[in-house]
Amino acid sequence: MKMKPVIALLAVLSLVVVFSTATLAEVITNDKIPFTTTVFVPCANGGAGELVDLSGTLHVLILVTVDSDSGFHAKSHFQPQGVTGIGQTTGAKYQATGVTQTQFNGKIGSETTFVNNFRIIGQGPGNNFLVHQNVHVTVNANGEVTANVDNFRAECK
Repeated sequence: MKMKPVIALLAVLSLVVVFSTATLAEVITNDKIPFTTTVFVPCANGGAGELVDLSGTLHVLILVTVDSDSGFHAKSHFQPQGVTGIGQTTGAKYQATGVTQTQFNGKIGSETTFVNNFRIIGQGPGNNFLVHQNVHVTVNANGEVTANVDNFRAECK
């Protein structure tokens, strides 16, 4: 007789644990994928610019969470690893570094932030190409954009 209340209590606690962790579950993707692209570096080749063929690995990390209030949160992270390149005109060697991150929060309304830092680093002075961009957008429950920021900068150093 005394076992029935204990079994019932354990059953209820099990259900609470199952349902509370289901609403707070986090899904993670963590991969490394092959990456190839061609980028124009305007400051290379004595300022004449050149196309640079890049290849290596891109680290991809994606997290998705649903909170206890049915809010949705997602984050992504993309980062080149071991990405190198060769200038098509000069044969100069380059390395690609940086990180691109996005964060999204939503329920009724949404908020998105995007940050991109991408650098093509060449041999010697004056042929490094630096890109920075950050974007932030907020949408209220009525679907109206209440904030919109887009900052972009590309420079040679």
